[in-house]
Amino acid sequence: MKTTKSQKRISRHNRVRAKITGTATRPRVAIFKSNKFTYAQVIDDTTGVTMISISDYAGKKSKVAKGTKTEKATLNGQALAKVLKEKGIDTVLFDRGGFKYHGRVKALAEGLREAGIKL
Repeated sequence: MKTTKSQKRISRHNRVRAKITGTATRPRVAIFKSNKFTYAQVIDDTTGVTMISISDYAGKKSKVAKGTKTEKATLNGQALAKVLKEKGIDTVLFDRGGFKYHGRVKALAEGLREAGIKL
């Protein structure tokens, strides 16, 4: 049976998810990227709650949303870090969602790091 690109990504994500679990003090930052947008969620796996979510889809109509997808991902990372700092969280687990660590995924992670969040 032939596996598709998305099925391979999901199996990679499941493999990573078997090893990492977010807590209230050190939540998991889960990334998803579609062809147009990048999404990130901060998740506490012990209670099963999404604490914060951010995407560049939300700012689609605003003037701030100019730039390439990678630049928007960096801005998303910085904005997410700002909210995390307000909640008193400075360390997170990074869940790349089965995607390769380059491009938008890397840009979002570097945006978090630039704003002072430890991955």
